[in-house]
Amino acid sequence: MAAAFSFARVAALFFLVAAHPHGCCGCGFLPDLFCYPPPPAPTTNVPATNVPASNIPTSNSSSGGGGGTNGDGGGWLDARATWYGAPNGAGPYDNGGACGFKNVNWPPFSSMTSCGNQPLFKDGKGCGSCYQIRCVAHRACSGVPETVIITDMNYYPVSRYHFDLSGTAFGAMAKYGRNDELRHAGIIDMQFKRVPCQYPGLTVTFRVQHGSNPNYLAILVEYEDGDGDVAQVDIMESRLPDRAPTGYWTPMRESWGSIWRLDRLRPLQGPFSLRVTDESGRSVVANQVIPAYWQPNAAYRSLVQFDETLPLSLVTSGATTRRLLVLPMPMSMYSAARTYVWPCVRSILALAV
Repeated sequence: MAAAFSFARVAALFFLVAAHPHGCCGCGFLPDLFCYPPPPAPTTNVPATNVPASNIPTSNSSSGGGGGTNGDGGGWLDARATWYGAPNGAGPYDNGGACGFKNVNWPPFSSMTSCGNQPLFKDGKGCGSCYQIRCVAHRACSGVPETVIITDMNYYPVSRYHFDLSGTAFGAMAKYGRNDELRHAGIIDMQFKRVPCQYPGLTVTFRVQHGSNPNYLAILVEYEDGDGDVAQVDIMESRLPDRAPTGYWTPMRESWGSIWRLDRLRPLQGPFSLRVTDESGRSVVANQVIPAYWQPNAAYRSLVQFDETLPLSLVTSGATTRRLLVLPMPMSMYSAARTYVWPCVRSILALAV
């Protein structure tokens, strides 16, 4: 009699599981400790936060990421310029800055860097932006545009727009052989306009920051063509046991500069896919760009790059140089049963005995 009653309970519970759209987990009549938690509400259709485009005039011609020049296309704004650091250096003596970039004395930055005051730095949202600069008011000025990248914060502006340039960038505005003469001019009047960034041969790269651990992930985003800046980063974890993408995006929080972070009470499950949105609203997706067994202080290069010719609504997807998975692979029957069916069966058996 007891066996028949247990069988009836099992059959009834299986019927309820089959009839319930979410199975046993989260349906309310089984203890949660026997079931995996229900999946989070999908956020795939929620667009990443888009920051309104800057009102600083832009040039349609692309510039080299480190210091190429473009012709005069109009739309110049007035600003003032100073310089700091070594005369032929990159600005900060540690070759870094408030954006989090490292080794800005090396290509592709090549010391052509600048601190920006708040209208340029934008609380870190302006990190990586590219600007053409030129000076014409001093006798040593060449008037030829040069391109610099915002890599640091200017805390003591002397005008509405203030570029505190590296010694290299400041001297680059001079006529041939008169770099030191211009650097001795002190504060000078200059002109600037925003231009698209371009990093030939490079793709969007993610550097895992020191201090990252299974519950805390911080990444630096760099080498973005086009706007060059980052308005939002979203992360997608992977599920066990097959490490396929979950399909759910989680917004990361801006930590400082161009560094974004995610904190969790539970360990984060890699590999991680990352979606980067720039100031204009364009996005790229790097599928599983950070592997499951990632390391702090490591850089992971994607296969994606921003393309200004694409519509704003188009999301370009790509994998990593380490994993050539572009689309999520379907789960095997065994993996699906182990992930979704077995926890519910275990719960049913626990209640039936």
